[in-house]
Amino acid sequence: MIDDFEAKGKRKKLVEELRHKGINDEEVLRAVGKVPRHVFMDPAFLIHAYVDKAFPISSGQTISQPYTVAVQTSLLKVERRSKILEIGTGSGYQAAILAEMGAKVYTIERFRDLYLKAQTT
Repeated sequence: MIDDFEAKGKRKKLVEELRHKGINDEEVLRAVGKVPRHVFMDPAFLIHAYVDKAFPISSGQTISQPYTVAVQTSLLKVERRSKILEIGTGSGYQAAILAEMGAKVYTIERFRDLYLKAQTT
């Protein structure tokens, strides 16, 4: 899946929505603005990739709502070279946000299909 001009524009709108909802950590907002959420989602939901909602991925799991990801990430106070262990890789979106912020992310997933999909994104 390509990261095109339209997706970049939708991410920019999502960042502004998160800012309006009270997310004020500029590094978190920068990462959300850079990581293409649509590559972590099922193609059936691509048109909704930048809506602030959770969506199913597989194995009864969901890709978290961007607001939830932003709040959790803000609470971590991530610094460059932070080492983070994530239990439950899911789509890999949260790990990608953390990595974009410069963290070294270690992640564990118990569902094989999610593990294999996350390896390719």
